[in-house]
Amino acid sequence: MAETTKSKTPKKTTAKKATKAKAPADNTAEAKSRFNAALDEARAGAAALKAEAGVRAGAYREQAREKGTDLVAEAKNYGGELKTKAGDLAVEGKARASDAISSLGKIVGDTATQIDDKVGEQYGDYARKASRSLQEASAKLDSKSVEEIGEDAREFVRKSPGTAVGIAAVLGFLVARMFRR
Repeated sequence: MAETTKSKTPKKTTAKKATKAKAPADNTAEAKSRFNAALDEARAGAAALKAEAGVRAGAYREQAREKGTDLVAEAKNYGGELKTKAGDLAVEGKARASDAISSLGKIVGDTATQIDDKVGEQYGDYARKASRSLQEASAKLDSKSVEEIGEDAREFVRKSPGTAVGIAAVLGFLVARMFRR
C-alpha cells in the first residue's frame, strides 16, 4: 500500500498544479479583456469629449467673431463721429482765429493815429501797414478751407522744418503757461 499512497500523491499534486495553472490564465485573459474594454470606453469618452470641445470651440469662435465684428463696427461709427466733430471744431477754431486776427488788426489800425501823435508819422505808418497785413491774413484765413490750411501747414513744415519745430516749441511753451495759471 505504500506504493499506492505514493502514486496517489503525485497525481493530486499534478492535478492541483493544473488547476492553479488554469486559474491564473483565465484571470489574465479576463483582466486583459476588461482592460481592453476599459481602454475602448476611455477612447470613446475621449472622442466624445473631443467632439464636444470642438463644438464648444466653434461656438466660442463664432461668438468672438461676432463680437469682433460688432466692435469694429462700433469703432468705425465712433471714428466717423469723431472725424465729423473734429471737422466742426476745426471750422469753429478757424473762424475764431480769423476773428481774433481781424480784431487785432482793427485795434492796431485804431491806435495808429495815437502813434502818429506820440511817436511820429513814420511809426504810425508802420502800425497801419501791420493793421492791413493782419486784415489781409484774416481774409485769407476766411477764404481757405480747413483742408487747404492743413496742406499749407504741411508744405511749410516740408520747406523749413527747423522753423516749424521752433514755432511749435514756442506755442507749446505759451500754451503750457496759459494752462498753468
